[in-house]
Amino acid sequence: MGSHEQALVSLLNQVALSFDGAVLGVALAYVAVRSVLKFTFNSTALDKLRKAPSISVSDLRSLLGDSETEGNSENSQLVVVRGTVEAKPVVDSSCKSFRPSILVSRESGDKAVVVQRTQTCIYNEWKGFLGWTSDLRAIFSKSWRQQESPSFRTVPFVLIDGRLRTHADYVVVNLDGSRHPLPLTTVYHKLQPINASPYTFLQALFGHEYPVGLLDEEKILPLGKEINAVGLCSFRDGIAEIKSSKDLPYFLTDLSKDQMIVDLAFKTNILFWAGILFGSMSVAILGYAAVRNWNKWKECRQRRQLRQRNQDVSNDADSQAVVDDEPEEVPDGQLCVICLMRRRRSVFIPCGHLVCCQGCAISVEHEVTPKCPVCRQEIRNAVRIFES
Repeated sequence: MGSHEQALVSLLNQVALSFDGAVLGVALAYVAVRSVLKFTFNSTALDKLRKAPSISVSDLRSLLGDSETEGNSENSQLVVVRGTVEAKPVVDSSCKSFRPSILVSRESGDKAVVVQRTQTCIYNEWKGFLGWTSDLRAIFSKSWRQQESPSFRTVPFVLIDGRLRTHADYVVVNLDGSRHPLPLTTVYHKLQPINASPYTFLQALFGHEYPVGLLDEEKILPLGKEINAVGLCSFRDGIAEIKSSKDLPYFLTDLSKDQMIVDLAFKTNILFWAGILFGSMSVAILGYAAVRNWNKWKECRQRRQLRQRNQDVSNDADSQAVVDDEPEEVPDGQLCVICLMRRRRSVFIPCGHLVCCQGCAISVEHEVTPKCPVCRQEIRNAVRIFES
């Protein structure tokens, strides 16, 4: 591990353990809350998925009825539909669109209804001769910088029952508003190196990122692929339509209903125990930090009160000494060299000069750099002299 990495780890360790671990406790509490929220979401989704019927496209009309009403949330039902991907214009002659009815992969030539092409620029980083690269900047700049340029194309498609020769029954897949991952198939994956240029040399010299390769990928949802659609299904003008549900983590998937239930139950258990673990750790750390900081605050308050009491006692003693040392008839050789009104009462340590009264000696002693008014030597304190 280099010096930059060690400095970064040391900084993160100091931040995490600051305030006796309170920052670390808050971070763990945040993770615990997020785990509990995800656990609640997955538990609700698991219950809904278990209750949802799993049927084929041909049995969908018998389940939902032959309703001709507009599809809305009140008439929709959560179902798991198994079907084969097909372009909508193939089964619905009334479907008219300016877009092509079927997409064709540019690399493989496969027919599809969804084509996603992504170009990812891969960067490398060298410290450079000048050593100006900061690891902290490198970490965050990679997350802020857009390194991918995806393109997503789709055409209207439906799910049909592939076992039947006729496709009188089908369900339209509505992707509007869906952010769920799609069961895409990778048909092209190639990494192309980028030739270096003089500008690349300057970037490497000064420790900046420079591109070294371009990863080109193409994924498609091909025709004839058998998938499951999990969502809210309803009839719109006599045609079945299914759309995604925000309460479920799945929409279009290769998994069967049983596989989805097993996968979701496993994630739910992980989130449950993670919430308990991180919650317990955060409570323990925050409790320890609270007790430690409370004790430190009490000790600081006690020291402050003790210091204040000592200062009050010292001020009372000094005031009493000044009051006792009232001006009187004093020979000229025994007058204070500062006020020329009171008798010389205090000796400066370490020089030993007896030249000031008690009040003036206290004033000299409280200066930032107290010095004897005669020899200008720095003094530590002043001692009052009493005559017997």
